[in-house]
Formats: sequence, structure tokens, C-alpha cells
Amino acid sequence: MDSASSPRGTSAYFESLTRAGQQIKAAARWAAFALVGALIAASLNATFGDAPAARSFSQPGLQQIGDYLRHEIAIGKIPGAILLIQQHGKPVYYEKFGLRDVATKVPMTDDTIFRFYSMSKPITSVAALMLVDDGRLSLDDPLSKYIPAFADVKVGVEKPDETGKPVLTLEPLKRPITILDLMRQTSGITYGFYGDGPVQKLYRQADLYGGDFDNAEFAARLANLPLAEQPGTTWTYSHSVDVLGRVIEVVSGQSLFQFEKERLLDPLGMSHTAFFVANEAKRPLVAQFMPDDLIDPPIAGIRDPMVRRRWESGGAGMVGTIGDYARFVQMLLNGGTLDGRRYLKPETVALMTSDQIGPGSGIAPANVYFLAVHAGFGLGVAVLTSPQPKRPWPAGIYGWDGVAGTFFFVDPNDDLFVLCMMQSPSQRGRIETELAPLIFDAMVR
Repeated sequence: MDSASSPRGTSAYFESLTRAGQQIKAAARWAAFALVGALIAASLNATFGDAPAARSFSQPGLQQIGDYLRHEIAIGKIPGAILLIQQHGKPVYYEKFGLRDVATKVPMTDDTIFRFYSMSKPITSVAALMLVDDGRLSLDDPLSKYIPAFADVKVGVEKPDETGKPVLTLEPLKRPITILDLMRQTSGITYGFYGDGPVQKLYRQADLYGGDFDNAEFAARLANLPLAEQPGTTWTYSHSVDVLGRVIEVVSGQSLFQFEKERLLDPLGMSHTAFFVANEAKRPLVAQFMPDDLIDPPIAGIRDPMVRRRWESGGAGMVGTIGDYARFVQMLLNGGTLDGRRYLKPETVALMTSDQIGPGSGIAPANVYFLAVHAGFGLGVAVLTSPQPKRPWPAGIYGWDGVAGTFFFVDPNDDLFVLCMMQSPSQRGRIETELAPLIFDAMVR
């Protein structure tokens, strides 16, 4: 979920990134899915071959990283954090800072449970891509194949009436919403917590989160509202991945959590990851916000992680530990495998982590809340497609974050990932932006 402190975007780390590269034509890409994924992987490998890899980290550089987070805690900006830098499958730096809960003075521990918010999106995207690899789902499939109510959805457009006053008019779809649109945030579905467009206002008025609803009911509620844009024309951060979660249910015949638990979470060993904390005895393990740094009202309908609910929000609802999420990210870095088990084909991971909205795609950024001015977007993650000036950051870095304070990024060139867990909505964007350069500066090349 995006940071309220950054009107332009979800991942403040990607604010400084430069977008480049040619978008492969959709027809060619999906006509030869495996071939194109392999070509993307080969292209990335060629790019990485030109960049010097980090062979180690300097101890003074790592000390500066720790000092930075300790200072943020000392001046009362954040309660605590856990930071993991992992390279070649082993921790290079792992440290727990500060408190899990300032009220109880309990320190951060390995088993601390964090609200992932939008870091749920990559997990749901991977689950859907597993069905693509299975041949049970296609990225070209129209959404209405699985949720028929979306066949009749309209697009809300503001136009002047005879007096010149802007009014909302409804226009038919120029093409159907596809599964690809859900994954790359180009469905036309939106969120109601940002923007002043007429469709966003309708979202806020619709009581989308009222009652104890499930994924099927939530998708139906969204289908009753107009789209903010025509599908495939604009990157708009949205409930798209929540709808994708419902598609997974329809295809698999299981609830979203049942499918993810069986195919992804349990095999990966992500035993603490779920849509709420079911065991009341684990309440003390949940990391808490600073008293003056709360998410209120709840963003995207997500409230207390201890409250049982039927809705399994694939876009923002998951909770878990840093150890759990580290195994998920390591699997992606490995090209879809972990501990000898394959979860995604390597060409699928390559496609997921390549820019889908860059030049040639015909996709424009949203007027507000775009993830970053110079970043691309893949299938569930943001992507760096050209090196950052004056920084030795190679193309191919990808990652995502969550509004409560969690974020990760993967650097395939250096065979490493960075994962930070904290619960500080107002500080997340700034800390993410300031911490990433410290990490890269600590690399010895």
C-alpha cells in the first residue's frame, strides 16, 4: 500500500530510478510466452554481465547502515525495525533494532509479526502465475471469463454538460479487462483513498468494506462501480490484485488462502504468513505503530490484524514475519526455486520482473499517485530498467513495499536482496529512500 507521505508513489525507493527499454508487443509476447520469457532472461543476463558485481560489503558501510536506523529510533521517528541483507543465499547483515511495541517496551524479535499491506501483492501475483505455469490461467484471458459481472462494467469519464458543468458519464469498454491488466495495474479499477476524480469519489461513497464479506462479494461490489480509465491505457494503483485473488479462487476451486497455503506458503516454510493472526496468544507478537503514527481511517479496508474476517485481501491483507518473507524473496531471486523445489518457471520470473508499462506499451502514468516518475512495473513488482545516474545500480532491480513500513528490493546482478520490516507509515517513504543508497554504497566492487 502506498505511503501517505508520498503523493506520487508506492515505492519511494523507486522515485529516483530511470525508466528505459522497449516494451515487447503484447501479441508477440503472449503468442510465445515461454520463448519471450527466455529472451528477457538472456537480455538481463547480458546487461548484468556489463556491470561489476559486489563481491563483499565493507564493515564501515554496514556500520553506517545500523547507525542510521539506531538514530531514527533514538530521535523517536520509528519504534524499531529488522533489516536483512542476503547475498548468495546467506545473510550478509541481519540486525534487530528498537522495540516491537513502545507501550510494552518489548524489543524486536525474529518472530515479530508485521502487517505486509501491499507486499501481499507480489505473493498473490506469484500464486496466479503458478496457475499460468500450470496452463489453467492465461494472461490474455478476459477477467469476465472468471467473474462475468466485469463484462458489463463501464468507464467513468467526466465531461461538461450543456452548461459547462463537469458531470460523470459512463462509456463502454473499448476492450475487456485481462488477467495481465490485473497484474500490471492497468485494469482501470482504482482505490478510493487517493485522488479527487469522480470514480474515486464513488468508491468512497460505496461502503466497499462494510460487513463481513468474502472475496466473491468484494469483487461483485467493485464490478458495480465504473472504471477510472479504459483497460490497458493507464497505470493506476488499485484493488486489481484483490480481484486477482478472486480469480485464483475461481480457477482453483479453493479459497485464496487455501490455495496459497497448499501451493506456496507451506512448501516455502512461510508458516507465520496469513490474512490475520488466528491465535489470540500471538497478539503480543504483532509489531505496533507509534501512538501518533497510525493508519486511520484504515487504508483499503484493512483493520486490526487480530480480527478474524472472511475477506482475504490479496492486495493488502497479509501478515507475517521477516523470516517468512525472506524465503519468498529468495525464491524469486533464485529464478523460481528454493531448496530444490520449483515454484515458477525461470522465464515466468523473468517476465514478472521485467517492465510491462514502458515505452511502446501505450500505457500512461496516472495523474496522481503513480509509483514513481522514472520506474517501470512488471507483474506485481516495480522494476528499474536503466542504471541510476551516479550510482552503480544495475538494471533489473525490482521490489515493492507496504504502507505500514515494510519494503524489499532484489538485485539479481549482485545475487542479493534487501528486506526491511518496520511499522511506521509516516516515515516509511523517507527511510526507504535514504536507506537504499547507504546499502549500495556499502558494497565493495
